[in-house]
Amino acid sequence: PSSRSLPVPPLSRYHLPKVQDAYVPCSMKCHYEVLGVRREATDEDLKRAYRRLALRWHPDKNLDNSEDAAEQFKLIQAAYDVLSDPQERAWYDNHREALLKGGTTGEYQDDSLDLLQYFTVTCYSGYGDDDKGFYAVYRKVFDTIMKEEMESTNEDDSQEFPTFGGSQSDYDTVVHTFYAHWQSFCTQKNFAWKEEFDTRQASNRWEKRAMEKENKKTREKARKERSELVRQLVDFIRKRDKRVQAHRKLLEEQNAEKAKKVEKLRRQQKLEQAKLADQYKEQSWITMSDLERELQQMEAQYEKEFGDGSDYEYGPEVELEVPHLPTNGDKTGDEVDESIEFFDDLYCPACDKSVKTDKAMKNHEKSKKHREIGRAH
Repeated sequence: PSSRSLPVPPLSRYHLPKVQDAYVPCSMKCHYEVLGVRREATDEDLKRAYRRLALRWHPDKNLDNSEDAAEQFKLIQAAYDVLSDPQERAWYDNHREALLKGGTTGEYQDDSLDLLQYFTVTCYSGYGDDDKGFYAVYRKVFDTIMKEEMESTNEDDSQEFPTFGGSQSDYDTVVHTFYAHWQSFCTQKNFAWKEEFDTRQASNRWEKRAMEKENKKTREKARKERSELVRQLVDFIRKRDKRVQAHRKLLEEQNAEKAKKVEKLRRQQKLEQAKLADQYKEQSWITMSDLERELQQMEAQYEKEFGDGSDYEYGPEVELEVPHLPTNGDKTGDEVDESIEFFDDLYCPACDKSVKTDKAMKNHEKSKKHREIGRAH
């Protein structure tokens, strides 16, 4: 057997007609019912319904009942603001049942801050620091969340939470620090009031363990949903935060200026490289000209000292004597032998052929050509 000792706490409403204390709930109607359209309505259907109802409930058209008309007109604006945005409409459709669920009454009432009512631009008025302004409203929201977290943890485990700041807060020290922390927020609440089963009424230890296991799943699910809801609210706020938008614009301008400087520097470097290349070519040409000039000077000096020897291989004063080999008609046999003493055994008169070694001469004398010439003589 199982029973619920702690009932599921009632979910708070989504809309807040007037920005009041963070814990004050407000009634809510389905956005589709407010505009009188079906959940499958198109953008054109939403636009026509909004124009028709806005004209009907405008305070200037209902002077006799201006207060009620103003409240109804605000609901119409809020409903159209959510449903006309594709992302916010998808989020609303996913959470619609939870938003409209009234819950049950019981001994324990969860007094946690209802975050759903702050997912709309109607919960604040303008972007000033007054009580109804964007920064005052959401600063109060996160101050309340911080207080709840600190109350649910021990003093030793408590942590510091960065504040939301105001419209003039410094981006680096306040705004960036705030979003860096809260975009990864995880609640420290245990959500024990979400437990479905009373383990004290378990009939045995196995049943008790099964109850504890289911209760643990329920608590973890609630913690996960709460953490995701806070992070989604942070994203919702950051998208509309004028400080973030101004910082993003500043970064874009700085990046554009850096890009211009980089391009200018790149062009300067390119021009310098081209200039260096031209100088290198000019220096190379000058160097070659100097070498040619030096060579010409050396040639002129050489001609001055030694004269022009291009017409004579050994100079004008040198005469080469070529030895004359006399014939039988010029000198006697003894004179011929004396004149060719230098060619003894190395010159063949019959064949008119010279050889270098004795061995070559012997081979020549044995040759067929030499013998034929010898027979002819």
